[in-house]
Amino acid sequence: MRYKIFFLVLPFLYSIHLAGQSIPSEKPNILIILTDDQGYHDVSYYGTKDIRTPHIDALRADGMRLDNFYTNSPVCAPTRASLMSGRYPDRVGVPGLIRSIPDNTWGYLDPKAKLLPALLREKGYHTAHVGKWNLGLETPNLPNERGFDFFHGWLEDMMDDYWTHRRHGRNYLRLNKSSIEAEGHATDLFTQWSVDYIQSRKDAESPFFLYLAYNAPHFPVQPPEEWLEKVKRREPGLSDTRAELLAFIEHMDEGIGQVVQALKETGQYENTLIIFTSDNGGHLPSQANNGPLRDGKQSMYEGGLKVPALISWPGHIQAGSVSAQVNLTMDVLPTLAELVEASLPESIDGRSFLPMLLGKQMPASDRPLYFVRREGGTRYGGKAYHALRLGDWKLLQNNPYQGMELYHLKEDPLEQTNRIEDEQEVYQELHRLLRLQIQESGKVPWQRPD
Repeated sequence: MRYKIFFLVLPFLYSIHLAGQSIPSEKPNILIILTDDQGYHDVSYYGTKDIRTPHIDALRADGMRLDNFYTNSPVCAPTRASLMSGRYPDRVGVPGLIRSIPDNTWGYLDPKAKLLPALLREKGYHTAHVGKWNLGLETPNLPNERGFDFFHGWLEDMMDDYWTHRRHGRNYLRLNKSSIEAEGHATDLFTQWSVDYIQSRKDAESPFFLYLAYNAPHFPVQPPEEWLEKVKRREPGLSDTRAELLAFIEHMDEGIGQVVQALKETGQYENTLIIFTSDNGGHLPSQANNGPLRDGKQSMYEGGLKVPALISWPGHIQAGSVSAQVNLTMDVLPTLAELVEASLPESIDGRSFLPMLLGKQMPASDRPLYFVRREGGTRYGGKAYHALRLGDWKLLQNNPYQGMELYHLKEDPLEQTNRIEDEQEVYQELHRLLRLQIQESGKVPWQRPD
């Protein structure tokens, strides 16, 4: 009988001692910090000489840097849909941006899709979202209807002004479902609302999940004047455009520091898993720094898809560690589900990378990775364009009216040499896989039904 009991508990013991790293029986708090249009190298932990992000750098020092972290799309709403659902964005109805203008909106979040906050709430978490939502402006896709116990933020895509908080003259600031007015810079508001929430959970019995999504550094680039003056004094040779962006990011970094400090002051930092990343590559007209990568936001080249990313969890993720493993935004949900022992929703597209975080070697993945964006205007015409990566090969179309391109990322990480003519077999196979992905996604409507 002793042997039978031993074998029954062995899988459980393994699950709480994965790769030699102990997972406590007490579930950790979870904080996801998502920035908007932050370039791959617009953090100082990569050695970028003109920027200072000490608070993001401190999180990186306490955790793991993910050097090959990709978004599911080169623009924001589809990536956010993948973060919340663990699925490719068009498989939950969000191939493009969700906007308040009816003839220029390109997504409708599937009301049946189970989202991350609902999954965590079932495991006893109190769930909160502060900041930018961009996954629905009305019932049934408001944050409080999709699993969040608490929402204090912005429903639309971008703000036309960070001080007046309007889009097309309309106010999309909400406290839960109520429209609100607020004074101050949007970055400061989201920071303070997050600090307030963390302080409110100090003595709570249940763990919390906080999704903090800043609008910054998305254009219009509007740093507070004192932050811009500081950057200009320190970096006198910079263009005004670059100086403004640096000040905008550094101001946000200070806010992130305040959020982390609130965790420490309330005794919650040691048991909080923190994920920091961006929704897509940096915006080149704002002079974002995507490192050596080709292109930026809106592009299927690497500069539009690869983003800064780090994850910290003191005592569990090795401080100062680095991973070169390829992961996507949609992988966050299954990773957190494994962490809290939650059942995954059906037909999940992402995969857990929890073993990697805890120091365990993961097998090389042969899964095809798919990227999509649909957009309007004369440049895109309401059509979608895509990329697909398989191993080191990447097939892309960077505009619905352009031809396909094929690159070998290991040999050509900057995507300089199109191999499509001399690698026809590779092209045909990746194109076949891409067609299958598009067919599967065609089953999900991306416009609100009448």
